[in-house]
Order: sequence, then structure tokens, then C-alpha cells
Amino acid sequence: MEDDEKYMRMALREAEAGAREGEVPVGAVVVCGGEVIARGHNMTERLTDVTAHAEMQVLTMAQSMLGGKYLTDCTIYVTLEPCVMCAGAIGWSQMGRLVFGAGDEKRGYKRFAPDSLHPKTEVTEGVLGEECGALVTNFFRKLRGAKS
Repeated sequence: MEDDEKYMRMALREAEAGAREGEVPVGAVVVCGGEVIARGHNMTERLTDVTAHAEMQVLTMAQSMLGGKYLTDCTIYVTLEPCVMCAGAIGWSQMGRLVFGAGDEKRGYKRFAPDSLHPKTEVTEGVLGEECGALVTNFFRKLRGAKS
């Protein structure tokens, strides 16, 4: 659990960096063999690409770093429950473990596609969940306030 919190804090820092750039604050980190091999945040605004979620960014980096498409010995840490698209990509990568902070009742994979992960992927949820959730909630609260 100590390592989970350590890596989730790294993902939170990524999410905060994304928020400073005007992105929805979601951060992700991939760890393999105790080493961080990829880190990133949402880049949908910067890249004008709806698929540029934090998870997609770090999956691509990790696969490139390891020289293969399967990440069976890796863990992905994400501040927000992955959407269906990201859960599908995590599933196709055969990720060994998924750890996420805040749940996403509106768009999370558990609501729409609970079987989208690889059957062997272990899931841990709620790590620093309150902090992760507050980051997203505050971002949208400020955004709505700016539009009023």
C-alpha cells in the first residue's frame, strides 16, 4: 500500500501539471520492476485529440520503452477510473495491475464495460481517492465559475 500511495502521488503531480495546461486533471504512471517507465497526463486540448487521455499516453510510452505491446509485468496508476476506451486499451496491453484513485460514476469503465480489462489484470481502487476526486471536482467547479 505504501508503494501504491507513492506512485499515485506521482500520478497526482502529473494531473496537476495537466490542470495548469488547461487539461482535465487526470494523471497516469506506469511502473515495471519497481521503476517508473512512463508518466503523463491528459493532452486532449493540446493535441486536439479526444483519444489523448493520460492512460493512452503512458501506454504508448511504456510499450515503446519495453519494445513490446504487452505490459503483463507492469502496473498502471491513474488518478481517475479509466473510461471505456482506456480500459479497453489497458485490457489489450494485458496490464498486470490497474490502480486508480477516484471512481468515475458518469464515464468510468465499471459502469459501461466492467469486463473490458484482461481477465488476469488485478484492480485496486480508491488509492488517495479523495485527493484524486477533489482535483477533478475543483477543476470543473472553477471552469463552470469562469463561464458564468
